[in-house]
Amino acid sequence: MDEQPSAGPAGEAAHSLDRRAELSEFLRSRRARLKPEDVGLPDFGRHRRVPGLRREELAQLAGVSVAYYTRLEQGQGRNVSAEVLDAIARALRLTDAEHNHLTHLAKPKQHKKKQTARPQQVRGSLRQLLDTLDHVPAYITGRRSDVLVWNRMAAAVFGDWSELPPQERNWARMVFLRPEYRELFVEWEQKAIDIVCMLRMDAGCHPDDPRLAALVGELSVKSEDFRRLWATHDVKEKSHGLKLLRHPLVGDLALQFESFRLIGDGELALVTYHAEPESASAEALRLLASWGTDATRAGSSAPR
Repeated sequence: MDEQPSAGPAGEAAHSLDRRAELSEFLRSRRARLKPEDVGLPDFGRHRRVPGLRREELAQLAGVSVAYYTRLEQGQGRNVSAEVLDAIARALRLTDAEHNHLTHLAKPKQHKKKQTARPQQVRGSLRQLLDTLDHVPAYITGRRSDVLVWNRMAAAVFGDWSELPPQERNWARMVFLRPEYRELFVEWEQKAIDIVCMLRMDAGCHPDDPRLAALVGELSVKSEDFRRLWATHDVKEKSHGLKLLRHPLVGDLALQFESFRLIGDGELALVTYHAEPESASAEALRLLASWGTDATRAGSSAPR
């Protein structure tokens, strides 16, 4: 099993995300995606000057005054009640993940700033668990999509992360800044969307995290794709699904993934991948298991 050393706060950017701006832009983006007919309101066509619902229409649907909703959308709402947020979430047709994100932005919990810089720790028993998964690619992620620990099979499938500097063992940096991951993920765009949605939820929960703000700033400068996806303000949780990979040694892989939040261990999540029994992907995993990290080294020199 490999592990990422905990990076300290030295050299971190001393800034944070603007929670009020995040709240304002999130509400605007959710309002813009709704059409009057979506919520049972008449559409006057050419007389509309804004995409989606007007503020007055949204306020009417939520049962609040236009002035109150305007202040909230401008990031100036103070002491907003849970009942009002629930009403706005219903009016905007928010998903559960979006509703939670709105609540975090509008009613932030008081976090000590030192907590955001505290190293993310993985229990020894969890490291041992990864080692027992001989034929299952598995890893544990933390806040900001950091990859904290992983097993031999994860290195064989996704690359030997021990060869990367600790700060580079981060899914967002790998997917947006490393070309080999564009080739690895057949549906790269969907993988990128999932990561951005996860970072958005992190930003809602921890707007004062300087490392998260620095990561968003770096990716915004270096990746046009990241800037485009970040501007959508989409949030969602994805706990399971199918990933299609194109491995440089064994070719196409169709793997089911499961993500398990580790209760009592902060924001850690255990992610596992498996193939359908007796499938070509299952046979490919067995082949990779026999090679281990050597598969990564051989694959890096194999023709794409």
